[in-house]
Amino acid sequence: MKDQSAKTNAEFSNLADARRTPSNPAATGQPLTHYHSFFSELLSWNNPRASAIAYSSVVALIFIARYLNITRYLFKLTWITLGCTVLAEVAGKAVLGNGLATQMRPRKYYTVPRETLDALIGDVHELVNFFVIEAQRILFAENVPASAAAAIGAFISYYLIKIVPAWGLALIGTTVLFFAPLVYTTNQELIDHYLKQSSDIVNSQTEQIKQVASKHTSQATEITKQYMGDYTQKAQQMLHVGGSASSEPTTQPIREADFPDAPKQNFGAEKLHETGVKQPVAI
Repeated sequence: MKDQSAKTNAEFSNLADARRTPSNPAATGQPLTHYHSFFSELLSWNNPRASAIAYSSVVALIFIARYLNITRYLFKLTWITLGCTVLAEVAGKAVLGNGLATQMRPRKYYTVPRETLDALIGDVHELVNFFVIEAQRILFAENVPASAAAAIGAFISYYLIKIVPAWGLALIGTTVLFFAPLVYTTNQELIDHYLKQSSDIVNSQTEQIKQVASKHTSQATEITKQYMGDYTQKAQQMLHVGGSASSEPTTQPIREADFPDAPKQNFGAEKLHETGVKQPVAI
């Protein structure tokens, strides 16, 4: 028992020591938080006892939130505690002349040191930034497998939410989050082999689709060029015929045969004969 307890404490110490800022920054060059290293170490099951206890704790909290009315029990605990202290104080003053709560009161009330509060605020700040950075890394596909897994999980949850309550989805998500890395690390060689085969099949099919698409595109381009050439040639012929017809004269050339023959008689003698004018007689 002591040996197992020592091993558990050692694993929790290793998990706490893993809270260091990773050396590899994000794709934008920003440094990551120390919670990236912490959760990576926790979900990798390098410390199996610590990971199992963390998973059990999260599952227990889910069931407690589901089946126990925590708020109601907190109010109950509060009124019982305050009632006991008030009764002890009143009874002590009535019987002993000095309240029992007064005697149990500490000489100095406990306060939270500033260093502790600063450390707590710093941890909360780092934890919030962890979720904010990871959400953006998943959204902008910095790690494609992680983004694909998140998309598949959201797709499945979209349909499961119709039949599974919220606490059930939380339980399923926690189980997948903890045990998916364990299954992968246990069967990494086999899973990588099938993933490589799937990737090769997808790449070959993609290459075939590209070749077929390129072939059909080239054929369509050639046919389009042929039709465009034919239409261009016909248009040029029509324009050439129209220009030739418009350049021809609209009237026929004047020829000599189109005019009547000129008269060959003496115009002056004919006119005197017609008017009856006689020529003067010479004396």
